[in-house]
Amino acid sequence: MIPSSPVLLFDSGVGGLTVYDALREALPAAPVIYTADYAGIPYGKKTEAEVAARVAGLLGRMAERWQPRLACIACNTASTIALGMVREVLEIPIVGTVPAIKPAAGVTSSGAIALVGTAATIRQPYVDDLESRFASDKRLVRIAAPDLVELAEAKLRGRPVDLAPIKRVADQIAGTPSPGAVDTIVLACTHFPLLTDEFAHVFGSSVTLVDGAQGIARRIAHLVEGQSFAPQAANRFVVTGPVETAAGLEAALAERGFGPVESFNA
Repeated sequence: MIPSSPVLLFDSGVGGLTVYDALREALPAAPVIYTADYAGIPYGKKTEAEVAARVAGLLGRMAERWQPRLACIACNTASTIALGMVREVLEIPIVGTVPAIKPAAGVTSSGAIALVGTAATIRQPYVDDLESRFASDKRLVRIAAPDLVELAEAKLRGRPVDLAPIKRVADQIAGTPSPGAVDTIVLACTHFPLLTDEFAHVFGSSVTLVDGAQGIARRIAHLVEGQSFAPQAANRFVVTGPVETAAGLEAALAERGFGPVESFNA
């Protein structure tokens, strides 16, 4: 493995930065190229066929250009839909990001879990399988909250956060049938952990928030264990479409060690 070969993180926007933050703790020396598909966002409102074709096509071209040692689809919607197709297309390790139902099932006391994600994510057979394997004895409430993606994107750009969409999620959860009050929420979109403080404000300390970023970072670290890394240069943040789509992110990106925003021209 060439020491300069990067880890490629791919998301529709900045949600995957939650995975990046966890990866930095696990692998501080690994070179990273982060790609935000702003030309294709939002994925949650696209059809499964549209998401699968777009993600597989983009990752194929990106892998050809940058020769990464590993690629991570840091997006729950894209992973639950396109992970299998991408693994068929690329010959490098591919790490997906799927709803953290297994760890949530391990921490709930009431046995009632809310899965909060995009509409596309929560309806996937992949999620049905996770529920069957790890939470068959629990009550899993699925809540579609597509507005939270835009909310997280705005927050990272320094804009005020409107709590109303999160309060609507709380109302939906409260309106679901008993028995057992929901005491655990799976943040099933990588954007949503950017709103952890806002979720905690609305739900309080009686509800545990669970996401998969730490587990994904550990999986990546395991797959590249023993590999060498070149002396670390500035990490790269690349967008599909014009660089102006990342306007307002300068402070958040600089804080994470990224250089100037670049545009990916396929």
